[in-house]
Amino acid sequence: MKPAIKTLVRMQVAVLAFLFAPLTISAQGPNPPQKAPASLTGKYQGTAKAPGGDMAMTLEIVEEAGKFSGTVTTPHGNFKVIKGQNADGLLTLDAEGNGSTGKFSLRVKDDRLVGDLTVDGKTGSVDLRRVAKDEISGEWDAAADAQGQPFPFTLTLKVEGEKVTGSSSSQLGSSTISSGNWKDGKLALVLESGNGQIALMATLDNGKLVGDYDFAGQFSGKWAAVKKKP
Repeated sequence: MKPAIKTLVRMQVAVLAFLFAPLTISAQGPNPPQKAPASLTGKYQGTAKAPGGDMAMTLEIVEEAGKFSGTVTTPHGNFKVIKGQNADGLLTLDAEGNGSTGKFSLRVKDDRLVGDLTVDGKTGSVDLRRVAKDEISGEWDAAADAQGQPFPFTLTLKVEGEKVTGSSSSQLGSSTISSGNWKDGKLALVLESGNGQIALMATLDNGKLVGDYDFAGQFSGKWAAVKKKP
């Protein structure tokens, strides 16, 4: 190959490399922003192992702008969380009360806080499960779409774990909930009426229950409910 041709080929390769380099860099792109860790604010219940045996414990945590406060409730009294931090997956909380001081060293495992508690130099294990916030129990003003006309009724609900009990009342009378379930933000109810079963399904959206109903397989439609203020 003649020197002039070799030089031309080298120039073409250099130009191609220059043109494609930015594309390669762009394709890689910046590192995606890391997700902020979920807030640990909430109520946790479980047990702490002490020299005298297992001890029931409730830990309520308030997390604001990386700072921690809260309370610890045990059969031996209440304690105040005075400070804490969450770093590298380890949550440490300092608590004091009743002339004692304690320090939690906990890690998040699913919906649990698991780790150790050291009180006055003695260490025991701790296993606490997050208590789901009860957003369902209470009275709800509801309305079903009955062929374009709103049919008002009232729902009275009570949640225990995932089980829902209660009743419904309207101008036609009252119905009892024979089966109810609340899980992952979804509500499923079966009401026993004089004319057959009424199935209600809904999701909680910004404090409002929105979903569908089915009346004994004869007709169906939409319904919605808003919780009554205490």
